[in-house]
Amino acid sequence: MLRRLLPKLRQSLQVTNPLATAARKQSSSVYEPDYLESLKPKFPQYESLNVQIKGYDYPILESYQRFLHGLAEYLDLDVSDCYALPPQHTQVQRLRPNSTVIEAEYKLTTYERSLQLSNVDAPVYPQFLRIAQAALPEGVQLSVHEHTDDFEERRYVPDKDLLDLKAELDRMGGPTTTKKK
Repeated sequence: MLRRLLPKLRQSLQVTNPLATAARKQSSSVYEPDYLESLKPKFPQYESLNVQIKGYDYPILESYQRFLHGLAEYLDLDVSDCYALPPQHTQVQRLRPNSTVIEAEYKLTTYERSLQLSNVDAPVYPQFLRIAQAALPEGVQLSVHEHTDDFEERRYVPDKDLLDLKAELDRMGGPTTTKKK
C-alpha cells in the first residue's frame, strides 16, 4: 500500500516552477529565439502582384501609371518593378449596312503598362484597389493578377533578325553537333 501512495505523495510535494516547465518543453524541441516571432508579418501577405493597365491614349496611361506608383509608395507598398509592354496594333473596319463595302478603316494602338508589387499586406490591398478604381480614367482598363512567368515572357520583344536566322538555319538542315578537325 505504501508503494501506491509514494508516487502521489511525491507529486503533491513537488513545487511547480513555470520556468522549469517551459525549459523542459523547449528541451524536447529546437530552441528558437523570441525575436524570430517579432520578425514575422502581422498580417497575411500577397507575395507578388501585377497591376496591369491598358488604354488607347498614351499620355493618359503614362500619367495614371505615375499616379499608381505614387499611391503604392504612399501606402508603403514595395514596388519591385514598373515597365511598359510592347504596343498592340489592331485594324478595325466599319462596313456599310447590309453590304461588304468598307465605309471606314481605323488603326488602333493599345498601350499596356505593368506595375509589380511584392509582399503586399492583405489589409492594405483593398485600400489600394479602391483608390486605384476611383481614380481610373475613362478608356483605361485596370486588372490585378498574381505574378507568373507568363507576365515575364510577355515583357520581352523577340528579335526578328535572330528568329529569321534560326529559320534559315533550320531550312539548311539544322545545327551540326560535331566539330570539324
